[in-house]
Amino acid sequence: MSEQIQNQKLIEAIQKKAAGGALSCAAVFVIAKEQRVAPEEAGRTLDLIEISIEKCLLGLFGYGPQKKIVRPAESVSAELEKAISANLTDGRLPCVKAWNIADTLHLSKMDVAAACEKLGMKISRCQLGAF
Repeated sequence: MSEQIQNQKLIEAIQKKAAGGALSCAAVFVIAKEQRVAPEEAGRTLDLIEISIEKCLLGLFGYGPQKKIVRPAESVSAELEKAISANLTDGRLPCVKAWNIADTLHLSKMDVAAACEKLGMKISRCQLGAF
């Protein structure tokens, strides 16, 4: 299948699901998986057709006027702090690494983001290219 045909199918899938010119982060990942494209490609396509991403699974953006909903955790386990520290790149935790930590430690993605907030560590490199 040519890249142009693949991209058209991706565009159609996105437009079919986009309500009000936006899609949730979770919905974009579902579409990317269904269309067999990398999340980055889905993110670039969103930009091209001017569809915005909302409701980041890490709670970092897309939640109305307050923008982000993640708040600092009350405490962070030594295991989680060690996992975050071990996965930093240039002093920041890449989004994909945050997701991996959540899976490995059986935590929600938002729990990992809350731990980063508590530790003063930024999350970077959104898998969809939003930041």
